[in-house]
Parts: sequence; C-alpha cells; structure tokens
Amino acid sequence: MVTPELVQQYIAAGLDCTHITVEGDGHHFYAQIVSPAFAGKRLIERHRIVMEVVKSRLQSNEIHALSIVKALTPDEWEKQQG
Repeated sequence: MVTPELVQQYIAAGLDCTHITVEGDGHHFYAQIVSPAFAGKRLIERHRIVMEVVKSRLQSNEIHALSIVKALTPDEWEKQQG
C-alpha cells in the first residue's frame, strides 16, 4: 500500500522542494508543496509540474488521486507562516 510518506518521497525525488506535506488514506492524497521551481509560474503550471513528477505512478494506478492543496514558492510560504 502506498503511504503519504512514500508519495512525499516520489515528489521530492523529482522536484526540488523546501517543504512537502502529504496526507492521505492510501488511495487519495493531499499535498502541500513549496518549491523554488514554482517561481514565476501560474497555479495551473505549478500543478502540472507536480503531476508530471508522479505521472507514471498515476497512470499505473499506484497512486489513485493526488490533490495539490498548496503549491507555493519559498517566499509565498514564508509570508503565509509569518
């Protein structure tokens, strides 16, 4: 069974992240991702970047569903934490 920690590892292996939180039940996962790769990108582009990283795992149905709750740059993350 796929765990949130495993999904977090998959994302981190394919994307430079400064913070990742993944929650889920083994089928549906919810991620908050902070990455400098998101700088200058619109929200849809940020989601596409993440989905491309896990694309093969979604296609094989290893991961049934991944919802990206937040996709922020490190600066945006800092402002929200402030």
